[in-house]
Amino acid sequence: MVTLADYSERTRAEVKQVRELVASLHGQLLKWNLVVWTAGNVSQRLRTADLMVIKPSGVRYEYLTPASMVVTDLEGNLVDGSEAPSSDTASHAYIYRNMPGVYGVVHTHSTYATAWAATGQNIPCGLTMMGDEFGGPVPVGPFRLIGSEAIGKGVVETLKDYPRSPAVLMQNHGPFTIGKDAEAAVKAAAMTEEVAHTMWAARQLGKIIEIDQADVDKLNERYQNVYGQH
Repeated sequence: MVTLADYSERTRAEVKQVRELVASLHGQLLKWNLVVWTAGNVSQRLRTADLMVIKPSGVRYEYLTPASMVVTDLEGNLVDGSEAPSSDTASHAYIYRNMPGVYGVVHTHSTYATAWAATGQNIPCGLTMMGDEFGGPVPVGPFRLIGSEAIGKGVVETLKDYPRSPAVLMQNHGPFTIGKDAEAAVKAAAMTEEVAHTMWAARQLGKIIEIDQADVDKLNERYQNVYGQH
């Protein structure tokens, strides 16, 4: 069995940093009301080796520490950690293997996003912030059972048709988000829940006015390449 001791000092140092980051980002899931009890998880892929750091399975958020974070390879095999890795580990690993630009993955069961998933509906692009962040609607992925890489395959398959979206609502399950790192994926999870809630409220008032795709394209281009600090 390969262990962390078999990797370079540089990689071991990166693992330490990523464990601290991933542990702290789980607190953001609680802060933004994206999870309850032990549901959900954050992971980040390493830059120096084909490894990732992920939350242990079934451990309450208040008990999570950097030391409790689990290290696996990109096949989901345990490399370091005293706890069993998240039940979604195989799916996170599949996403990393098949989306080389992705270095962060988050899964939540946030209420409004999961409600759209339960009804098998995309969240329609009726807000400029959705054009900015998602480049269109937030798509629904297929129903897949938990515990294998099947959910990861569904995420990757869905995003082929929605390449600008950092989020997928897996049908009957909940949102998965991706990013350039774990913090970006957590931001996407928070934004997904925000637009899910707002679009649900809009539906109660009447028909949602979806933004024309040409305008969505302009919004997304500005947000991704002009907005903020560069």
